[in-house]
Amino acid sequence: MKKYIVTLENEERAQLLELVRKKIVAARTRTHAHVLLQADSGPEGPNWTDETISEVFAVHPLTVANIRRRCVEEGVEVALQRRAPRRQYLRKLDGGQEAHLIALACSDPPLGQKRWTLRLLRDKFVELQVVESLCHETVRQTLKKMLSSRG
Repeated sequence: MKKYIVTLENEERAQLLELVRKKIVAARTRTHAHVLLQADSGPEGPNWTDETISEVFAVHPLTVANIRRRCVEEGVEVALQRRAPRRQYLRKLDGGQEAHLIALACSDPPLGQKRWTLRLLRDKFVELQVVESLCHETVRQTLKKMLSSRG
């Protein structure tokens, strides 16, 4: 039993058919439009099952269910688009700490070293108590973002 029943209005159906017929449309958008057209339970809709739709359009049945759910809950336009990522990426270093790291990378390397390595920078940064801990990958990404070279 389907939990979310898609019933398209005539305007929505026409919009989806036009989208499917266009030559230049993102593949994901076209596939989502096809899924919605075939899932339509209205009087003019084919009302296919999720399994049939997934086989015909080579998508997972869960994808079909998710498209159906988003259409019912949020509308056709939202169901056509890719879902925005939910995860929030927190910054490891603030602007002042990044500036401190860049200044450290531009300074002379420790005795016995020809240049700073990512791990040497990380260890010195932690030793200076700028941060409690830091990954060398964060150092690399910060230097890359600032278009800086360790050499």
